[in-house]
Amino acid sequence: MFGLGKKKHWTRSKDPESKRYRQDMAAHLNGKGLKCVSERVNGVEELVGKSGAIIVKDDELLMYAGQEVVFRCKILDMKAWELMSLDGVNITACDLEHGGKERSVVAYYSYWRRMDD
Repeated sequence: MFGLGKKKHWTRSKDPESKRYRQDMAAHLNGKGLKCVSERVNGVEELVGKSGAIIVKDDELLMYAGQEVVFRCKILDMKAWELMSLDGVNITACDLEHGGKERSVVAYYSYWRRMDD
């Protein structure tokens, strides 16, 4: 599920509201390349950015598209889950980069399989 290795697979938290679950999810997402990032606004899917990455820095998760940070949130405040197809992740949190407004973004991985998973 998170690709954390066989040992961590059995010991990871299964409660999406827990601190450990959010930290494990952030660790799983760290370094993933992104094809694009979108956001649903008033029922319309809008493209936010193309070709970027998800990076964990200190206690924050950042999404880059090109040279621009398109989304930044505190790891412990985010709600995140992977898409059923495993080709992306949906993250809902207060976006610190855009005035603290709560946003829900979908980031599609450029290549979702990693060799170390």
